[in-house]
Amino acid sequence: VNAVRDAMGLEPLPIARVASYIGQGVQMLIRRALGEAASDGEIERAVSLFLEYYRDHMLDHTVPYPGVRAALDELRHKKLAVLTNKPVVFSRHLLAGLDLARYFAFVYGGNSFDQKKPDPVGVHKLMRDMSAASEATLIVGDSDTDVLTGRNAGVWTCGVTYGIGSATLEASPPDLLLQDMRELPPLLNGRRETKVRPQRDQA
Repeated sequence: VNAVRDAMGLEPLPIARVASYIGQGVQMLIRRALGEAASDGEIERAVSLFLEYYRDHMLDHTVPYPGVRAALDELRHKKLAVLTNKPVVFSRHLLAGLDLARYFAFVYGGNSFDQKKPDPVGVHKLMRDMSAASEATLIVGDSDTDVLTGRNAGVWTCGVTYGIGSATLEASPPDLLLQDMRELPPLLNGRRETKVRPQRDQA
């Protein structure tokens, strides 16, 4: 984002502020980063600059959060998929570059459907792809966007406290909240009891 702002003659933004803009796709990220005064033409140019820069640098400093690789390995016999608002081609490139692609049967991005999360269209498509019932489906994410997506789709929701959008989970609490992804496999594999129940009244 700051590389784009620099190319457009703007001062850099604090990293924390940029992080707060993430979660609803590139278009919204750039619109927020440029501010209300930006014209549609400026936003279009900035999105193009962003996508070009991101394609070349997305793996420069990107690593899985601690415990994620171990958790995925334990869950490798489950039906797993990725649903993100990031452009799908970048999502697949990231997963391949981090050696995580092998865990996921399907990967859908922000341009895979007409609507992005929190619209439930992506979750509904994944449930059809995997022949999965709503009561056997769990969406895991770090933000209110993920929780709202799950609620809109009528599935279980799991939040993680360490992600970029984790502060937003306070306003939209998930059915299950984890400090570490390694806590999840025992729950899904039936090795640990949990009294968590879905908050369907908030859907």
